[in-house]
Amino acid sequence: MGETFHWLDVELVAEELAEFHPDADPIAISFPDLKQLVEELDGFVPQKDHPCNERILEAIQANWIREQADASDDFDDD
Repeated sequence: MGETFHWLDVELVAEELAEFHPDADPIAISFPDLKQLVEELDGFVPQKDHPCNERILEAIQANWIREQADASDDFDDD
């Protein structure tokens, strides 16, 4: 990948989560566990001025759900 990202890059974070955890159910993952999954992603670099909060985790979760749905639609089209 090569680039770094942080908490405000919710779409990119969701893409990374969908890629590296394709069998995970983002709806069933608690926010503390989601935060840990994000922090473990290669390229994730937290920024002091932009800490994580519930609103950011909700946005990441929603985007991850969307990513999975899009991937499922792409698979169904084949």
